Amino acid sequence: MQVTETLSDGLKRAWSVVVPAADISGKRAKRLAELTRTVNIPGFRPGKVPMSVVTKRFGTAVMAEVLEASVNEATTQVLTDRGLRPANQPKVDVVSLDEDKDLEFKVEVELLPEIAMPDFGKIELTRMKAEPTAETIDKALGEIAERNRDLVDIEEVRPAAKGEVLTVDFVGKIDGVAFEGGTASDIDVEVAGPGFIPGFTEQCEGMSVGEARTINVSFPAEYGAKELAGKDATFDITAKKLKQKVLPAIDDEFAKKLGFEEIARVRDLIVQQMQREYDQLSRARVKRALLDALAGVSEFPVPESMVEAEFETIWQRVQADKAQGEQDDDDKGKDEETLKAEYRGIATRRVKLGLLLSEIGRVNNIQVAADEMTRAMRTEASRYPGQEQQVLEFFRKNPQAADSLRGPLLEEKVVDFVLELAKVNETTVSVEELTKEPEAAA
Repeated sequence: MQVTETLSDGLKRAWSVVVPAADISGKRAKRLAELTRTVNIPGFRPGKVPMSVVTKRFGTAVMAEVLEASVNEATTQVLTDRGLRPANQPKVDVVSLDEDKDLEFKVEVELLPEIAMPDFGKIELTRMKAEPTAETIDKALGEIAERNRDLVDIEEVRPAAKGEVLTVDFVGKIDGVAFEGGTASDIDVEVAGPGFIPGFTEQCEGMSVGEARTINVSFPAEYGAKELAGKDATFDITAKKLKQKVLPAIDDEFAKKLGFEEIARVRDLIVQQMQREYDQLSRARVKRALLDALAGVSEFPVPESMVEAEFETIWQRVQADKAQGEQDDDDKGKDEETLKAEYRGIATRRVKLGLLLSEIGRVNNIQVAADEMTRAMRTEASRYPGQEQQVLEFFRKNPQAADSLRGPLLEEKVVDFVLELAKVNETTVSVEELTKEPEAAA
């Protein structure tokens, strides 16, 4: 096999490859000989089919098979002999494919970069830790009590106050015409409470049972029903009942209604749940800081094809969000050229970090164990009640789908590996500080 390098530009390589006709002919003859021993043709005993008959019937198909295999084998050998790792599927253009002539083709490929391992010990990070306070626990208990409240009728005819509940009928109109979905009866409305169009519940304050009132509201611009979004409307409201909320006492009796022996057990579960959430957030914050640090200390070229593929995925999502009226606020007002430049930068960062984490895992032999994959597949399958077995079978039959679970698992293991080597200082902070959105990396 003759190999001539025709391009060496950064991570891009190209070669011209010539496979001698004798090699192709030998492989073709070998394959035809195998068929004479295995093929079944009427009129001939198995294994006794003449070569001339096999060649006449299967020669063209065998030649195509041999040529394709020769191209693949030669391409693999070119990369293997040079110790190169492709970033994508090599592009092959056949120059000469004539029978009884040398096979000539061109190979173009973009390579994975050489990545030097950073000194993880020089990376210094801060891990924020927070714990549930008595105030937040009491607030959570209060919310549980709120959800288990009783509503008691108020017999006295008087104006409704904030926090009380009016049972109302209403008819919504736009330009004096009732609109679809805007009419309802016997609806409980918490006066000045959440759950309705802004301004709706606030204007119910002061209504008495039997009173009718017309209020004016505006649907939010991002309202789910596009035919109503951003429009002004009126609602004709009739108050029918007035109720007050009666919250249960937060004691052992309340705990028993929830299925627990005592209120202390409910508090313990709340603490555990909150702590899990805080720890997950703490993990996310320190991971983000680690990725920022790794991006800053690692310099290597990034394959353009990988960046372009990542950018296209991101840009399609951006365009879809824009079409649905869900464009990010930071993107509004920016021209397309500016947005593309920003998102291409994001794509470059993602690819760079992905390659670095992958290389850290490869160099340090970090792998996802079979039992870890099994747990991940079962967790994913549990999201589809009644179809668990079908989901598991799908993953077993589709390795690429299983890899979509393997990737995140491997990433987390690599992050844990690096965090063990980095200098991580723990500091206790308030929940407000922990949940505060960190400033974006430059």
